[in-house]
Amino acid sequence: MAIRSMTGFARATGTLPDGTPFTWELRSVNGRGLDVRLRLPGGLDALEAPLREAAGARFARGNVSATLSLKREDRAPRLVLDQAALERAMALVRELAERMPGAAAPRPEAVLALPGVLRTEVEVPDEASEAGRRAAVTEGFGAALADLHIARAAEGARLHAILATLLDEIEALRAEAATEATRQPAAHRARLQAALSDLLEGERRVPEERLAAEVALLAARSDVREELDRLGAHVEAARALLREAAPIGRKLEFLTQEFGREANTLGAKSGSLALTRLSLELKAAIERLREQAANVE
Repeated sequence: MAIRSMTGFARATGTLPDGTPFTWELRSVNGRGLDVRLRLPGGLDALEAPLREAAGARFARGNVSATLSLKREDRAPRLVLDQAALERAMALVRELAERMPGAAAPRPEAVLALPGVLRTEVEVPDEASEAGRRAAVTEGFGAALADLHIARAAEGARLHAILATLLDEIEALRAEAATEATRQPAAHRARLQAALSDLLEGERRVPEERLAAEVALLAARSDVREELDRLGAHVEAARALLREAAPIGRKLEFLTQEFGREANTLGAKSGSLALTRLSLELKAAIERLREQAANVE
């Protein structure tokens, strides 16, 4: 299985049983763990737990934002006649007519405008329609998750190529540093001889065995073979991680820290400008590796 990125976008559409269209939009970015944030219309809050569980079954890391949009049609409210309120209103009208002989009869629309005579009908969905509504939304979320998985896998394939190239670059720099490190004892000897020559001004010659001992001491202090060996081992470990069929982001991020420690020690022990330059180039390549590893699930 190729590595996956934590970055991706997906959209899925569907229709509720009553014909209302809906759209899921999912966005995923880097995160230390898995954080799913849902934005649901009113009445669907009960779906939060199962939707989070579905996302957790798909992904191990990343900040995922999921928004559900319902395109409701604007419908005029349905008015119904309240018979009891109408009877009370008509009784009041008759009472007023008796008290006011010859007064004009009230118009029907005036009676209907009295408070409570007409009311808006509130539709109360039954459990079956609500179950169908939840099922449609859940199915759409599953489709969006599948598309997001594909998007993150595609981004992961691009990441894989970048990471592999960076590991090759680090390995090449490590090999170059190993070659340069073999020249350090001779360079130490030449510098020490030159320094002693300037100091003694040719008055006497330092015994060869004493010079060899000093050179050996300098060489031991600046021996970078262990750091270079560990760098090589880290490169192979990173390549092995890229072949694993599991989320490797955390392991890879930890490994890049180990890369950095070895590069820092290499620079501190450097006995030549060339080796110092190589250690700086290694640090730069490792930093780029670290930045890319932060995108891996």
